[in-house]
Amino acid sequence: MEKEDLRIVFMGTPEFAVGTLSHLVEDGYNIVAVVTQPDKPVGRHQDTLQPSAVKEYALAHSIPVLQPVKMKDPAFVEQLASYKADLQVVVAFRMLPEVVWSMPRFGTFNVHAALLPQYRGAAPINWAVINGETKTGVTTFFLDKNIDTGRIILEKPFDIPDDADVEYVYDGLMNLAPTIAEETIDLLLTSNGEIPTQDQNGLVSDTEILHLAPKIFKETCQINWNQPAKNVYDFIRGLSPHPGAWTVLHGLKDTELKIFKAGKTGFPTGDATPGTIEAAKKTLRIACADEWLEIFTLQLAGKKRMDATAFLNGNKEIAVCHVG
Repeated sequence: MEKEDLRIVFMGTPEFAVGTLSHLVEDGYNIVAVVTQPDKPVGRHQDTLQPSAVKEYALAHSIPVLQPVKMKDPAFVEQLASYKADLQVVVAFRMLPEVVWSMPRFGTFNVHAALLPQYRGAAPINWAVINGETKTGVTTFFLDKNIDTGRIILEKPFDIPDDADVEYVYDGLMNLAPTIAEETIDLLLTSNGEIPTQDQNGLVSDTEILHLAPKIFKETCQINWNQPAKNVYDFIRGLSPHPGAWTVLHGLKDTELKIFKAGKTGFPTGDATPGTIEAAKKTLRIACADEWLEIFTLQLAGKKRMDATAFLNGNKEIAVCHVG
């Protein structure tokens, strides 16, 4: 079978998935339909519907779009079956029921933004950076009944520099995803679906900690200053630029403060209580459990994002405040 004959249904929603979809389309793979989330209400009154990035791309390239509210909806399952897909490719989508992922003869594989079995879940890029990992990557695996537990097909590693934030890692993995997806499809084509895979259970030793990557909520993003500076530093860059790590600025009045970029100073805090602010003319530092952390970019609630110098110029009494 040639790639032009392989009928593929692509499933995805955000920008991260568009890179893979566009790569497959431009390389001549036969994408017969796209499945994506329903349009999202946006705006002050939630009266405007915003299509997903994947839907916008699909419509621009005349690819049929399916937007089920429920993946088990019989009408959707019947419609999906009508496309007679040989393969389904999933990138940054939702959990699928067995009636959907088992439908194609070559099965359904997912491109996951981590090196499985580590970082199963909805936010693998954020959690890898938060946990101070120096390496992550992308994995293709066949879907099964559980979340991100299926048999691994291919993996590609990606280095995380110590100063990298989520945006850097996101962009790097987004560029890797099309390559691993295409290589996986080509393996399936050349082997007529009979490709070697690896059980994830065999990749975890008894002494290894298995890190998960649950969905991130606002409360997840609150900074705990009673930790070593390295942990707080990783936490901030693991949530930057979105959704942003935050703390509460106490003193003049309680205000939410987001921090997007910080730096380790190596200077011990001595007797300073974690959350103590030290402000000079151009330097803003906050005490962690062991060392001072220098703050470079931040944003007060209701204000624009700014560098520390601009923030200090507009907040002369910051030294009498603390965070926590």
